[in-house]
Amino acid sequence: MTIKLGLQINNFSYGTDVAELYPTVIAQAQEADTSGFDSLFVMDHFYQLPGIGTPDQPMLEAYTALGGLATATSTLQLGTLVTGNTYRNPTHLAKAVTTLDVMSQGRAILGIGTGWFELEHDQLGYEFGTFTDRFNKLDEALQIILPMIKGERPTFAGKYYRTLEAMANPRFREHIPLLIGGSGEKKTIPLATRHFDHLNVIAGFDELARKVDVIKQNCEKIDRDPATLETSMLIGVVFGDGVTADAIPAGFEQNAVAGSSAEHVAEQIKTKVFDAGITGAIVYIPTQVIGYQEGQITALGKALQAVLDG
Repeated sequence: MTIKLGLQINNFSYGTDVAELYPTVIAQAQEADTSGFDSLFVMDHFYQLPGIGTPDQPMLEAYTALGGLATATSTLQLGTLVTGNTYRNPTHLAKAVTTLDVMSQGRAILGIGTGWFELEHDQLGYEFGTFTDRFNKLDEALQIILPMIKGERPTFAGKYYRTLEAMANPRFREHIPLLIGGSGEKKTIPLATRHFDHLNVIAGFDELARKVDVIKQNCEKIDRDPATLETSMLIGVVFGDGVTADAIPAGFEQNAVAGSSAEHVAEQIKTKVFDAGITGAIVYIPTQVIGYQEGQITALGKALQAVLDG
């Protein structure tokens, strides 16, 4: 697995009726599939997030949507950024991701995190608890999910979950790439270095170089080659004729770039992200504001690939 260039589809508000919603998702995925992107992600949420829209705006269930995209694309790795562990029993999640891997012929990524959106939990009946509760749940869940996706049959009895020779068949691969999001130096980074292939670093541009140092230090503590833990950052991207930095919403200055062309924003990502030591970029275009514009994803993928090719 290598995640160098990912596209995230983080909303489904396109100014169309519902009949055109999923065809628009497919159109974005197919552009990414042919323009230099190696991976495609959706969010694992049931309501739209604050800062993107209101809770009642359209939100597709993640693994159902990814299953459809598995048949509409041919090269993209497919996953969530990231799955909320609290939303599914671990055995259910292992089954969902191994099924996605079969449907996509070996292109699934398992992105997973603790879960954080309290409103969803409260309204939909999922237990929220404290961050420590959710982190401990994730730790237990990994002791079930990781063996299952390897073809093992774990028996487990913990505080939150239990299994008896649980299995997930069929499976396409011996190893499905594992991704986690976060940048906590006490819990998330050490967990990533122990178990994961990829860490999506949730931090501002000005924090990235230091986070890279912390990741290296944690790898060295367990004798892991830091080069074996890939990293990325999620970045909002706005570009077009006349677009300037003023297009970045207040509060997103450390997580988004804007410019007059795809090449302009790609150069900013190189300077702010790749030059800081982060090895990959996962980008999203705020289609809830500008709608889906055919050709933008293609232009962005080609410009970013040119930067990586150097």
